[in-house]
Amino acid sequence: MKNLLLLITAFTIGCSTVTAQTIRTLKKVLEFKMPKNTGDENAGANGASIVWHSSQNKYYAAMAGNSEFPLAVFDVTGQRLSDDNLTTQIDLRGLWYNPKKDLIYGNGYNDNGWFHYTLDSRGTAMEINIDIAEMKQPNAQSVGTYNSQTNEVLFLNGNQVSLYSNVGSSNGEVKLRPGLTKKDDKGEKFEESTETPEGYNYTTVIYTGIKNAELGLLNNEKTQIELYDLENGFLTTVLKLPESQITYPAFNFSFCNDIYWLFNKETRVWTAYK
Repeated sequence: MKNLLLLITAFTIGCSTVTAQTIRTLKKVLEFKMPKNTGDENAGANGASIVWHSSQNKYYAAMAGNSEFPLAVFDVTGQRLSDDNLTTQIDLRGLWYNPKKDLIYGNGYNDNGWFHYTLDSRGTAMEINIDIAEMKQPNAQSVGTYNSQTNEVLFLNGNQVSLYSNVGSSNGEVKLRPGLTKKDDKGEKFEESTETPEGYNYTTVIYTGIKNAELGLLNNEKTQIELYDLENGFLTTVLKLPESQITYPAFNFSFCNDIYWLFNKETRVWTAYK
């Protein structure tokens, strides 16, 4: 009987481990100051994305909204390496690094298409190259991110994540269940919607590469990042942000180099959390 009770207890704990969500608090580790003052008409307001170029050992941070808005290059300490004149050269939304190609790719607003940058020997000056000159994303404001394991580009589309091959063909969708863990699932029929649930950032999904927590959404109402299982779309991990961190309903949220990034439009600072 004693052995049976031990077995039942172990089974119960095992099941709880599988279904329970992980909750932890993130800590600030770094800050990036984007160039140009907020009063400059060519400075931009929204942070689009940050990428980590592993062979250059540099971060690349871009503003959304205009081809003349800043693109900045930083070292690992947060020191800016590029000058004020470096721009995105395209009205961009998403950026991602492809380690197999050793190139930084991105997607633009609406039908601006997909592109990649060519770097100079210092890794700071950039030439833009258009790869797909048409709209290959769910909507005009979609912010692309990259799954290097499957070679797919991901876009948030309401309560779903649209998957595209690296040449722009549709690879289907992942159905997200915002705020719902597998333990809480009551078997209700999932209803697809192109409207992101209220309180969530509606432009940006991040890809972490963390098993069972690959996809991330920013919950503005609760000031937290929520990670979801790529296979079933259920919430598995909650990452609490400081209450003082400002979040926005669109853009200003990114992930790279195992770090979560939030942009403050007033201070023009990207804050890094781990």
